[in-house]
Amino acid sequence: MPSPRTEPMTVIGAGSWGTALAIQLAREGHPTHLWGRDAAQLDEMRRARRNLRYLPEAPFPDALQVADDLRTALGESRDALIAVPSHAFRATLENALPLLRPHTRIAWATKGFEIATGLLPHQVAAEVLGARPGAVLSGPTFAREVGAGLPTAMTVASRDEGFARELASSLSGPGFRAYTQTDIMGVEVGGAVKNVIAIGSGIADGMGFGANTRVALITRGLAEMMRLGVMLGAARETFMGLAGLGDLVLTCTDDQSRNRRFGMALGAGLSLRDAESGIGQVVEGLTAARAVYEVAERSKVDMPICREIYLIMHEGKPVRDAVQALMGREVRSETEP
Repeated sequence: MPSPRTEPMTVIGAGSWGTALAIQLAREGHPTHLWGRDAAQLDEMRRARRNLRYLPEAPFPDALQVADDLRTALGESRDALIAVPSHAFRATLENALPLLRPHTRIAWATKGFEIATGLLPHQVAAEVLGARPGAVLSGPTFAREVGAGLPTAMTVASRDEGFARELASSLSGPGFRAYTQTDIMGVEVGGAVKNVIAIGSGIADGMGFGANTRVALITRGLAEMMRLGVMLGAARETFMGLAGLGDLVLTCTDDQSRNRRFGMALGAGLSLRDAESGIGQVVEGLTAARAVYEVAERSKVDMPICREIYLIMHEGKPVRDAVQALMGREVRSETEP
């Protein structure tokens, strides 16, 4: 059997992040199959040896092949990595399940609560796959930088510590360092909430507010993230790591973030439809705002920033009214849970 460093790998999802992860795995010596739903896009990637639509500047290593179909993609791979938006995660698992071999382990780079159920990806995976080992990849990463081989760090979380270590080792190399975690709940809550806060950060910058506002949103957004995560069973310290504070700061401060750019367009006065169409890709925070709001309401967790973002996104509340509502809240202790 090949060593863990060179075992065949499969990536399902040929967007920017799935492509970047496939490139990284192939760069580290894994024969890697990449597959997505769009047959025309797959043909284009096969000819160009790069993803011209989502990651045009990153050529494919020789070890990366574009699969013809999902059965071929899964082939003999020990591990399959899913990189699709949260709304497509369950359907992707259901399509893959009949093709999985008994030994195949599933990881995912999907972030966010499922809208219909309020479940996180690891909970959806448990419903669909049963007891099969699972892991989540999360942290402060932009696909373009991973594709370019720029130094990057992220978290691999799994209740199966051996799987987490092997997957982290498979990804790690001179330009990429993966750390392991067992707190899959905390890692996934961080990945879900940070996109909502990033929209708020973008709105503030689009309205011309200053650095003080941005840092206040990040700091209080982190408090909301921790509050929800701890209520759901996560460890508080997880949120001070790469998948919590790290991902939050990245997404709120860099214009590579789709959620931040979307918020900036809203803050500058564009309509919701125009702001979304201007991004040209899925804005995860738009759907996440509803899911986070509903989960917080059911859990009786106070998340005022996320609530106001939800009201702007889904109830038509004017942006300036939301700002006034946040600034007019009753004075309270900063450390109040």
